[in-house]
Amino acid sequence: MPTQPPGLKRPIRIGARGSKLSLTQTGHVRGLIAAALGADPADPAQVEALTEIVVITTTGDRVQDRRLLEIGGKGLFTQEIEEALLEGRIDCAVHSLKDMPAELPDGLCIAAIPEREDPRDAFLSRGPERLEDLPQGARLGTASLRRQAQSLNRRPDLDVRMLRGNVDTRLARLEAGDADAILLAYAGLRRLGLGHLPKSLIDPREVPPAPGQGALAIEARTTDRDLPWLAALRCQATTLRVTAERGALAALEGSCKTPIGAHAWFEGDRLELVVEALSPGGTDRFRRAGAVDAPGLEAAHGLGMSLGASIKAEAGDAIVL
Repeated sequence: MPTQPPGLKRPIRIGARGSKLSLTQTGHVRGLIAAALGADPADPAQVEALTEIVVITTTGDRVQDRRLLEIGGKGLFTQEIEEALLEGRIDCAVHSLKDMPAELPDGLCIAAIPEREDPRDAFLSRGPERLEDLPQGARLGTASLRRQAQSLNRRPDLDVRMLRGNVDTRLARLEAGDADAILLAYAGLRRLGLGHLPKSLIDPREVPPAPGQGALAIEARTTDRDLPWLAALRCQATTLRVTAERGALAALEGSCKTPIGAHAWFEGDRLELVVEALSPGGTDRFRRAGAVDAPGLEAAHGLGMSLGASIKAEAGDAIVL
């Protein structure tokens, strides 16, 4: 069993929400952290000697009967966890990057982004293979304003119904007939071993997912940003891609009241980015695409900011609920 590295007087405390998906994602990151500290990630005793998971219930977890935009936005999935970080009760936290607001509290940062999972949205139904195949007036369940707007842009006849809850809850409600189809992040399904369930996957260049979807964010105190065990978790290609996407989010002042999609990918050394914002009802769609060669973080962020600012100048208030 590895001894604790110099300066590490106790296990690294990793904050997480209590959902099955959050704990699965955090367990994956826990293994990465333990490996960075010298443990064999396949040996539970070694992992537990160097790391521990601290479960923190957030307001977003407690309130499941309303859209996030009605109760305060994305920050409701991070606020209590960030308080624990600032107060020193945990050493880092694992989030789905798509749930992270564009701006973080003073003293905190996204210290590492590991390699990204598949960023696409998944279409699940009790029959039809694609959104386009749903019958007239079919009920689509989602709590995402972006997915609502993008779906109504393609199928204005759909009856979009609010559907929140964890993955198991949403799948159960689909099976029970509360909706004819639902949309979920494919990354979450894959991490839970449910990647076989979707009927089809949405093309991310045609219908961009949420900025950062499929990526995990390791949040830490700014003073800890460059600790070796955090630096070891970083994936440069993923970080550049999501930096561009979140640049667009920042330029559009993205929140749960603004339907925004962004998807970045590499063609060789060239970073490509497509960004779109829509009116909440899906009637208006504003879209930009661009690229930058061999970017660093500043250039990637600048690409997103530029495309987002261009959309904002054209769209004005049309994209805000």
